[in-house]
Amino acid sequence: MSHPRAALLHHTAALGIALAALLAPRQAPARGAPAGGGPAPSARPGAPSLVTEAERTGFRRTGRYAEVERLCRAFEEAYPGRARCIRFGTTPEGRPMLAIAASDDGTLDPAAARAKRRPVILFQGGIHAGEIDGKDGGFWALRELLDGAMAPGALAAATAVFVPVFNVDGHERFRRNQRPNQRGPEEMGFRVTAQNLNLNRDYMKAEAPEMRAMLALLDAWDPVVQVDLHTTDGAKFQHDIAVVVEPSVPHPGGLDAVARALSGELQARLTALGHLPLPFYPAFREDDDPSSGISTEPGPPRFSQSYSAARNRIGVLVETHSWATHAERVRAVHDLLAALFERVSSGSGAGALQAAAERADAASARLAGAPFALTHRAGPVSRIFPFRGFAYEKRASEISGGTWTRYDESRPEVWRVPLFDRIQPDLTVTAPEAGYVIPAAYAAWVADKLRLHGVRYQVLPAARPGFAVEAFRADTVTFERSFEGRTPVELQGAFRPERQDLPAGSLFVPIAQPRAPVVLHLLEPLAPDSLVAWGFFNASFERKEYMEAYVAEEEARRMLAADPALRSEFDARLRDPAFAKDAKARLDFFYKRHPSWDERVNLVPVFRVAAPPLPGPPSAGAMRGGPSPAAAPS
Repeated sequence: MSHPRAALLHHTAALGIALAALLAPRQAPARGAPAGGGPAPSARPGAPSLVTEAERTGFRRTGRYAEVERLCRAFEEAYPGRARCIRFGTTPEGRPMLAIAASDDGTLDPAAARAKRRPVILFQGGIHAGEIDGKDGGFWALRELLDGAMAPGALAAATAVFVPVFNVDGHERFRRNQRPNQRGPEEMGFRVTAQNLNLNRDYMKAEAPEMRAMLALLDAWDPVVQVDLHTTDGAKFQHDIAVVVEPSVPHPGGLDAVARALSGELQARLTALGHLPLPFYPAFREDDDPSSGISTEPGPPRFSQSYSAARNRIGVLVETHSWATHAERVRAVHDLLAALFERVSSGSGAGALQAAAERADAASARLAGAPFALTHRAGPVSRIFPFRGFAYEKRASEISGGTWTRYDESRPEVWRVPLFDRIQPDLTVTAPEAGYVIPAAYAAWVADKLRLHGVRYQVLPAARPGFAVEAFRADTVTFERSFEGRTPVELQGAFRPERQDLPAGSLFVPIAQPRAPVVLHLLEPLAPDSLVAWGFFNASFERKEYMEAYVAEEEARRMLAADPALRSEFDARLRDPAFAKDAKARLDFFYKRHPSWDERVNLVPVFRVAAPPLPGPPSAGAMRGGPSPAAAPS
């Protein structure tokens, strides 16, 4: 440990460098100073240094993961009883996944938070490890929260949980020029994990070990607000931060109204702090073409903010702009967190967020038989949005043979961009009256997914032969190209009434539970992030048995002779020229109607039920799934 006087001199020097970087001339118009001034490390005598590599170098560099490990322990030592270092997982390359919990009254574990009904705010950096502003800005903000320089009283009203780097292995794939479309730091991590998986596509399918650890952390702490800190790509423009708050579309219990109010407050506060915030993701409908407009429909729950919404919690996606400097982006993260925790500390702010989450849980548990929109799309009508950009021109390119865009950052201008923000439901389903059944053959791995998402289920103790279900049979199946290590599938088809034998050991997943939206996203076959869509059931769409052509010829003749109606149906099909010319299709016509045909081909092994397939009403004790064990302190 350094001598207190030496440490204080070190802090002062680092502060001078940091302030110089933050107040230096910028590419974008100058913003006002953030609340609390520049970074001010704790000057507690004898406390370990909380200065980051970013602050020490005037935000030219960012620290390696060893810095996160050091600071996690240092925060716990510097703020005894108010900060706790938590190890919540291990990466495929063996690195610890760390979080810091902070609270003024020692509410530093999930059990204590639940006992006190203490709202939890979780913010994470480095899910894409080249976009590392969240780590540096998060450490700065957490330090000020604990020192009382930011949002005094916030940590008495809520517990903060900070994950500095989610994608730890990707963070340590460290080198220069990792993101040539980003201004600083000098070196940075890589977008995806050591297994080449994009964690911000994995929230529903939950295949990466890092994601499984994160879902356990989320289930244990159950944050009312989850903030995901990114750096965006795209065109050059003046706006320095985009903040997308979900749910932005109608949600059970009116959670969307609370999210919209929070979004408005964050936008207003960031504007007052000198930023140029946006309430939507700034991606044009056509790359490099502002005239094509921007659509604001919410993404599927593979993304963090939409996954939070599916859990009946508020998700906040933060995208600082990559063409601002690292110092400016870190400042934007700091100010966003200041705005959020000021909201938490004001009046009944934290309690109101907690109450909104509880109302959404209660309303979601009553979704049986009700319509629920799984996807949304922007309508055809737009309005003009004054988007702060720069002058640009399209030029013919001798490199690509097409055109390329040149932006002139010395000439700011306002673009009149069509904004398509009239969002309407796209894919809507009716929630089943009772729930879903997963046949026993798939129960083990599906149960694992359900537990990860905190979804309750029950195991059938005895077989239920000939049980009335709705079964989905695919009329067409299209296998898509490999994506995130899987082969997604697109189906056309529908649920239809049938009777199915349900073996003992099958799973019953009731719709009457708080995580009902997650259940619908996970088990409805047409949902874009369902287990079906991600290809987990692809073997169900493969034929495993065949009839030789000569046998089919013989059987077809017997079937035609015995069934005049079949003869009429076959003759009608022959009037289709394409069918008439396709020998295989003609023989398959008979094979699919033959008793030997495998009736499970294209049958999705997820059944909807109108009544529980159980001997009696499911008891709470018989249900499995639900909250995961609490993450332990390191």
